[in-house]
Amino acid sequence: MMPTKTLHLSAAALALLAGAATAGELKFPPGEDARFNWASYEALKSMDLKGQKLTVLGPWLSADKDLVESVLAYFETATGVEVDYSGSDSFEQQIVIDAEAGSPPDVAIFPQPGLAADLARKGHLKPLAAGTEDWIKQNYAAGESWAAYGNYQGPDGARHQYAFPFKADVKSLVWYVPENFADAGYEVPQTMEDLKALTEQIVADGGTPWCIGLGSGGATGWPATDWVEDFMLRLNSPADYDAWTTNDLKFDDPKVIAAIEDFGWFARNDKFVAGGAGAVASTDFRDSPKGLFTAPPQCYLHRQASFIPSFFPEGTVIGQDADFFYFPAYASQDLGQPVLGAGTMFAKMTDNPAADAFISFLESPIAHEIWMAQTGFVTPYKAVNPEVYGDETLKKMGAILLNATTFRFDGSDLMPGAIGAGAFWTGMVDYAGGKPAEEVAKSIQTTWDTLK
Repeated sequence: MMPTKTLHLSAAALALLAGAATAGELKFPPGEDARFNWASYEALKSMDLKGQKLTVLGPWLSADKDLVESVLAYFETATGVEVDYSGSDSFEQQIVIDAEAGSPPDVAIFPQPGLAADLARKGHLKPLAAGTEDWIKQNYAAGESWAAYGNYQGPDGARHQYAFPFKADVKSLVWYVPENFADAGYEVPQTMEDLKALTEQIVADGGTPWCIGLGSGGATGWPATDWVEDFMLRLNSPADYDAWTTNDLKFDDPKVIAAIEDFGWFARNDKFVAGGAGAVASTDFRDSPKGLFTAPPQCYLHRQASFIPSFFPEGTVIGQDADFFYFPAYASQDLGQPVLGAGTMFAKMTDNPAADAFISFLESPIAHEIWMAQTGFVTPYKAVNPEVYGDETLKKMGAILLNATTFRFDGSDLMPGAIGAGAFWTGMVDYAGGKPAEEVAKSIQTTWDTLK
């Protein structure tokens, strides 16, 4: 944990300590690689802001800090603005301290919308330029979804577009080993009905379909919440999902119980899970995908977010040794192609004109493409060139985002901490252990009722 003394440094002070994102050498020389939208870069030069300064505070450190600074360098070079980016591993605390002390950064990068909404309501965020909301709706795949995550109630009681989404993460993924599929003659399923049929086929062939692990120390249970969230989006409307995250749709509603039981269809069948259903709760999520890589395979399928390759065997090449496909929707539900994930939101905290210019920069393809061409970045922006992506894995994840009809943030992250990082986790462990879904859902709802 960062010392308290450090937390009380202002964003401006942190920026000085961190140093500026130098514009000296751009990662990709303008005009030299035809894959990039250099016209959007050249257009930035019409904003002559030489000599102005911009402070940016975000959660990115180390390699991520280098990556965001490589993007900021293009804004600096094109406009003349001097940008000071500082990252904090205690961003959530730091930004509140700075806001309440009256020394906020010009721009803050929020890892999720809840904190941004709270600061907007208290008057600490500045509305973005008129037309920004419409721009997001028109230019992002599932644009209505993305715009909504940056649209909050202000101190005037009215809603405004306060935050701009930039950099997404995808959770609706199923990982597999292509060689194992080829050997067995399996094809990537296109619908949830196909995925369930494949699960049953693997068992009929003498194999075990899934590796599932919920263990995560004090956070044990969280991987199951992602499953339930995905099923909430595949069985119910986006409006129902939103109502569920605010408890307007109660946790023990039949719609929620059905989503929990759909997870149970996979996780509570001894034949479907490596080690049997009893091993699900006790298997560490970091160890759970290893069964994909044994010979013969202990499992063929593993549902997990885009970060899981970090726990694959050393030397695993994504796209060859392991690959992924979209966790599919039900053909029978007519709910489109929903995607569960997360993303960061850029918000203004001052009236610095350079902050307005910076948000305009985020609307340019080049702002996305520079990071796309490196690592750890996908975007729902429809105007970018997907050929810019640094590897095929990112390109495939980007395609999933572009095909999404609905995008929703991880529901447990949007719920109160006592639920999303408490009762929901433990409830899923109880459910995996055999407790009825109705009982588990009622217990979670009882906890939520105590918060009011």
